[in-house]
Amino acid sequence: MVGERGRSQHRECKPELMVTKEHELKRPRPGRPPKDLAGDVKTRILDAAQRVFLKRGYQSASLDEIAEAAPASKPTIYAHFEGKEALFEAVVARVVEGLTDFGGFAPKGRSVQDKLTSLGTEVVERFIDETIGITRATIAEADRFPALSRQVHEHGRDRAAAAVSHVLGHATDALRRGAKGPFGPRRSVATAQIFMDLILLPMLMRALMGEGAKELRSELPAFVRERVSFFLAACETDWAK
Repeated sequence: MVGERGRSQHRECKPELMVTKEHELKRPRPGRPPKDLAGDVKTRILDAAQRVFLKRGYQSASLDEIAEAAPASKPTIYAHFEGKEALFEAVVARVVEGLTDFGGFAPKGRSVQDKLTSLGTEVVERFIDETIGITRATIAEADRFPALSRQVHEHGRDRAAAAVSHVLGHATDALRRGAKGPFGPRRSVATAQIFMDLILLPMLMRALMGEGAKELRSELPAFVRERVSFFLAACETDWAK
């Protein structure tokens, strides 16, 4: 009887053991994200790295914290990036690329001034919303990464000028007065750079010095329209030469 009772208890425990073992088999490995977080691993790493770099700065950021935020294991991070420096460079490059992508953007308004005001507002808002933090981080690491700082400035400036030149060209079709004018093919990028220097740089510097985005946005419509008027008057003077 005792033997039967023991065998019976043993049989009754088997389903519980099987459930426990099955649960252990299904438990995700450390460092591997659950299914609901599955996706583009590289994008997750870059997103997490950008958050950590903005929060800590380059010097205080660690790959351990980035791995936890991703989530991804450190070996996975090293499979995509050589180290923290390469990851920081990739984050900066992605921000610059996103800022200068004007595909699908069409300036609003009927007049040239309205369209350029729309364009100028878009440029400033993009930089205030998306680049202030990473610009501060890059400036803070200028001594450590002088080449990266130059690259961010030159690459961002060149890409933005080329993108704005394209939109500017469409917005000023009615003003074209020959190939040698400010909106002609030979000078369009330089004209776009002047446009950005007039409108973006003052707002960007104020944001970098700590002025709030809400305050800057409240001034933006009147500021951009005034600068656009000055820009168009300068173009008229150029044509008159």
